[in-house]
Amino acid sequence: MTIAALIVAAGRGQRAGTPGPKQWQPLGGRRVIDWTLDAFRATPLIDRILVVLHTDDLGLLPDSPDFEVTTGGDTRAGSVRNGLEYLAANGGDVTHVLIHDVARCCITPAHIAQIAARVQTGDTPGVAPALAVTDALWIGADGQVAGTQDRSGLYRAQTPQAFDFAAILDAHRAHPGGGADDVEVARVAGLAVSIVEGDESNLKITHPPDFTRAEKILRDQMDIRIGSGFDVHRFGAGDHVMLCGVAVPHERGLQGHSDADVGMHALTDAIYGGLAMGDIGRHFPPSDPQWKGAESHIFLRHAVNLAAEHGFKINNIDVTLICERPKITPHSTAMRAALAEITGVTVDRISVKATTSERLGFTGREEGIAAQAAVTLVKTCA
Repeated sequence: MTIAALIVAAGRGQRAGTPGPKQWQPLGGRRVIDWTLDAFRATPLIDRILVVLHTDDLGLLPDSPDFEVTTGGDTRAGSVRNGLEYLAANGGDVTHVLIHDVARCCITPAHIAQIAARVQTGDTPGVAPALAVTDALWIGADGQVAGTQDRSGLYRAQTPQAFDFAAILDAHRAHPGGGADDVEVARVAGLAVSIVEGDESNLKITHPPDFTRAEKILRDQMDIRIGSGFDVHRFGAGDHVMLCGVAVPHERGLQGHSDADVGMHALTDAIYGGLAMGDIGRHFPPSDPQWKGAESHIFLRHAVNLAAEHGFKINNIDVTLICERPKITPHSTAMRAALAEITGVTVDRISVKATTSERLGFTGREEGIAAQAAVTLVKTCA
């Protein structure tokens, strides 16, 4: 079975009171859409992620191997239909789909996994999360209570709503449009939909105060770690130096047990530090001859994989190289690309910069190069 997640993100969100669509607004240091995408990225049961965007927003989401992008329609139902048709035309192996509103950015990987597992093994072609209505319900007219409504059997619908892919595709193709959500489309087509327990924290950002509520929920859900690393290597014989995975021409090389990539070593130690799991020497002892001359990407990949094994995503990387020469700026773009390839972090979240020590100390005397690095590791706890 192949499960796809379809993230509906083409709306304009005018009720949110923001200067632009709410999915692109800052929330807890990131954008709303980034939180939503990361929740699905962190769910192993999800095989593909498709984001449906407004044509005006196509340049706002960096290219990533983790998700695909297509354009939406004039309505939510039209955007879902476009996304389903894209999935049908590109790959054709999707068996189930989870359809989710991008503004529900507090969804957790655990909740996503529960819904995905249920639609795979359940006895109905549809599964949707919902919360039973517990408050008294009134009927209002002209600003006054005009009556009451029995709340028995009433639920507050949430997303992601999960379906057999072929069944919901046929349902959307046959639907005249205008459905409030995909459960409505499914029921018009005669599809049974099972209710699973929703999550009170899975709110949909709709009005301005919802941003404050969402930020508090996300903060409570996260384990955020900051790691720092520092490394030094002296100059020796050679015609280049390895820095952040790039061979930079120079009249001298750097000495070390491995390839002496001082930038990559500092970054590796920063990740180990954020995990509170020692340093390179603990994991790759210099006394072990098998690491003599080893390429430093081996160490960095190990640290990245270790972070993933413990549930952490690397949110951003900042590396500073300290030297008089060689000049770093002409090579910084290539260095960022090399680190992105190894770590899986997008280039727009990686900084490689340089500074001098104003001719002071061993770097000022051009006896070697120093590097410091910082990373942020984030894990969703719920």
